[in-house]
Parts: sequence; structure tokens; C-alpha cells
Amino acid sequence: MRNTPYMFKLVRLLCILVLFICVTSFKFNNYSSKGYYIIISKHNYELTLYDDKGWLVKYPVVFGNKDLRDKMQEGDRETPEGTFTIISKREHEKWERFIMLDYPNADSYAKFNARKAQGLLPKNAQIGGGIGIHGTWPHEGYTIDRYDNWTDGCISLKNEDIDELYNTIPVGTKVTIEK
Repeated sequence: MRNTPYMFKLVRLLCILVLFICVTSFKFNNYSSKGYYIIISKHNYELTLYDDKGWLVKYPVVFGNKDLRDKMQEGDRETPEGTFTIISKREHEKWERFIMLDYPNADSYAKFNARKAQGLLPKNAQIGGGIGIHGTWPHEGYTIDRYDNWTDGCISLKNEDIDELYNTIPVGTKVTIEK
């Protein structure tokens, strides 16, 4: 065969290329690898975003009722406390963006059922749902500046803040809501 040296070089080059691809670490832009998590302090009216390196940003927020108690039942306008997971994100026709939390989760049901068993809630009480993080009505960011708790139990940010948060964090991010 006349092309044997040429074929040998080609095979050797392909082997080197395959070896290079197999042992080289390619890093893709995977947001979940950044380790984002959120802590919401009801007492301080703050949402703090962290990544695996530490603190990133704080946003002012408001909630449901001014008494800032833990959510007991559907319709009480309280914001639940505990650790939740972001399960979806979408644009919202009223509040700019909506980041849905997995409330109620197993811990929420455990607290709810314990309160029912203790007689703290009526037997026909329901746990509720639909809790998330969202913006404000258009041109009503002042409600955040004045700490006007206006939601039905959700966490509300200024629209420019919810846009930034929405574009930063992925579905699956952990959110802890504290008193």
C-alpha cells in the first residue's frame, strides 16, 4: 500500500484527538452548579441570595400580614416559614414574574396536621397553596419601600428586583423563610 505512512499519521492524529477529548474537562454554563440558595428574613424584610462562594445580593421584600406569623391555614394571608424549593418560574400578567415554591411540602403538612391535632385549627381548615415570590402591580414598587405587607402570603419584591432574581436563579433553588 502506497499510503501507509499517510494512513498511520492520520490514525495517530485521530487517536490523539480522541484522547484529548476524553481527558479534557469541558465546563458548561450550568447554573445549578453555582449552588444558589435564598434566605428570606421576615423580621428584616429582606431576601438574601447566596451562591457557593457566599453572599451575592439583598433585596427588600414584603409579605402578607403585618404580624409576620407563620402560615396556619388557607386564607390567613400569612407567609409560611420553613425550607422550600423553587418548582417553576413564569411571567405573570399582574406581578411581572412569579417564582413558585413547593408550599405545601412534607414539613408544611406535618406542622399543619400537628396544629389541627392540638385544636389550634378548625377541623375543616385547609392548608392552602400557591405561595411564591413575585413583583408588584405596575408602578407600585413604593409598597416595598414603605413595608406595606399586601400579599395573600407570598413574598413580593420590586419589579426590577424580581427580574434580576428571576434571570439569575434556576428552578430547584432552595429557599428558607425565617421569622
